[in-house]
Parts: sequence; C-alpha cells; structure tokens
Amino acid sequence: MDYVKLGRSSLKVSRICLGAMGFGATGWRGWVLDEAASAAVLDRALDHGINFFDTCDFYSAGESERILGEILVKRQPRESFVLATKAGNPMAKHPNGRGYSRKHLFGAIDASLTRLGTDHVDLFQTHVWDPECDLEELVDAMGDIVRAGKARHVGVTTMPAWTLALCRAMADARASARFLSMQCEYNAAHRECERELVPLCRHEGIALIPFSPMARGFLSADRSGGRNETLRTRTDDYTQKYYYRDADFEVQARIARVAGAHGVSPSQVAMAWTLSRPGVTSPIFGATSVAQVDEAVAALGLALTAEDVALIDGAYVPRPLQGAGH
Repeated sequence: MDYVKLGRSSLKVSRICLGAMGFGATGWRGWVLDEAASAAVLDRALDHGINFFDTCDFYSAGESERILGEILVKRQPRESFVLATKAGNPMAKHPNGRGYSRKHLFGAIDASLTRLGTDHVDLFQTHVWDPECDLEELVDAMGDIVRAGKARHVGVTTMPAWTLALCRAMADARASARFLSMQCEYNAAHRECERELVPLCRHEGIALIPFSPMARGFLSADRSGGRNETLRTRTDDYTQKYYYRDADFEVQARIARVAGAHGVSPSQVAMAWTLSRPGVTSPIFGATSVAQVDEAVAALGLALTAEDVALIDGAYVPRPLQGAGH
C-alpha cells in the first residue's frame, strides 16, 4: 500500500479510502451489511494496509459510526488509522436537526464521537451543500471544533468552488483551521468537478478525496435493459437518477472494453481511471464483500495507457452545472 499526505498536512493516508456507507442496518438500505459482515470487510482492508476510513452520522442513522467504533476503535491502536466522519444531513425532524448552524455542528460532532467511542476524529467534514448556511458561522464553528480537540482537521463535501475559496480566506483571516479536503463525486461518467473544484484543489493543495469512483456500481457491469441488476441498482434511486443516460452506458461499455484488453474487471478500470486523475489524493470506495476490497486494492497496480484513457474519455457528455458546483 502506498501512503500520501492529506493535502498540505503531514497526515499520511492510504492511496485509497474505505467508505462505510455500506455498514449499518438493512432497515436503512437493503444492501447494507450488519456488524458481523462489516467486520470481515474491515479486517481485509486493514490486512491490505488501508488506514483511511470515511463514515457519516447519516449512514444508517449512526449505526455505521457505531460499527466502526466497535471494529476499529476498540480493536486497533487509535493512532494506527485515520478516521473521518461527516455532518449536515437530517438527523432529526426538527429544523435544527441538520445543516451547519453552530448548534447543529457541535451537537453532531459530540454524538458522532459517542457512537465511535473516541475523543476525536482525524477529519470532520460537511456532508451536503446547504446554500442557506452562513459561511462565517460554518468556518468559526469548524475552527472551534478543532480548537476543542474534537477533530484534528476539517474538510468539506461538494460545495461550489467560490464558497470553498471564501471559507479558506475567512479561516486565514481568523488564524483558524482551513478546510483541508474536498469530497466530490468523480468518475469517468461524472466529471463536473473538473470545471472549478479540481483546479482550485490542485492550486491550493487541498486533498481531493472523491467518492463513487465506480459510480455507485453503475460502471462495474452493463446495466442496460435491466441487465446485471443487484439489490442496490434496483433500489438506489440516486444511481438511476444520475447514471442512466445514453452517454453513461457508452462510458461503461468502453470501460468494459479496456477491462477485457487488460484482463481485469470493469470496476478496477473505473477505479484506476479516478486514481490517474491529476490532483486525486485518495478515492473513497464502498465494499460489501471481501472480494470487492481485494479488487479495489488490485486497481492500484493497474496502469491505463493514454489510449485507454482517450477511449473512455471520448464517450463522456457533460451534465448541466448544478448549484453545488458539480
């Protein structure tokens, strides 16, 4: 396993990060693993040298965090792994049960630390873009969370590039913690972040830790005409909403062609494509089996040729720019 710096910090993270959305409770999503099944996946990741794990309070209403606490925090030396979580999605029905008010952020980090069974996370991040949030309040609250020792670093997920630039400038003016990382959707069929977010991150040395390198499984197999359905592809409305364009099917077909030429799986080619993009620090992949962890790690050794990349890129059709900046 290779390790790289998380942005301009000296913190070292594995070249790929295991996302924990798939650990939790089937009542939240039918394809999610319970604690026992999650343990096997996490153990395999540790065996491979993966030291970077990303979760969120919203995943299975906190059960994902609790499972990571049981399997990682209680069983591994705390200094041996890098633990990231997020806040912002609804955790209660009342109006202050989500978002980036000082009230919610302090409550969210405390609740996450309790579920995780630790006194700090290494990276605390926003989760969804909220155009109504006050950026100064967000910057001040996140900086104070770092000062309180509850998080070592802070980062963001999918926000317009101009807001990220403003937040970092505000933090500088306050001698406060700057947002160190950006999570955004980035794969061969979803490249909108290349317009503004990626150039900003590369210029500023912000760690780019993209999610969905396999497009939530869409790029892993031919899904056209209802082929190769899984429980997730049948029930994940997000995937169907964003990845069932004609152009997306063509991207997948070309990935499959490249995979056949290399004797590897389409998932590995999709992961290798994201890994190869300039500025990418550590893509976040989800796994619900030991085999999927092995497959993701194997992609680290897959070198795509310029011809491979050109073939895949030639099928991409941009989407309209959304309010979140990608």
